Amino acid sequence: MKTRHYVIHGRVQGVFYRQSARAEATRLGLSGWVRNLPDGRVEAGASGTADALAAFERWLATGPPRAEVAGVDARDSDTAVDAGFVVR
Repeated sequence: MKTRHYVIHGRVQGVFYRQSARAEATRLGLSGWVRNLPDGRVEAGASGTADALAAFERWLATGPPRAEVAGVDARDSDTAVDAGFVVR
């Protein structure tokens, strides 16, 4: 199991990004969280297999249909995440 931290830039608030990210993470069997940041970005933490995290990162770079993702900053993390995937 690996844990990754993500910050997503672009038009990612008000387009169902968090709810869609939770659905995708759940589909991939990931645990973690996603939340809006005050500056308009979205932040997420996820834990799972390397393959599932790679697939999630690819999804984050596109997001749901109404999103306009400008970029995703991703890094490994030592911070544990709770079981399940929640919108904060």
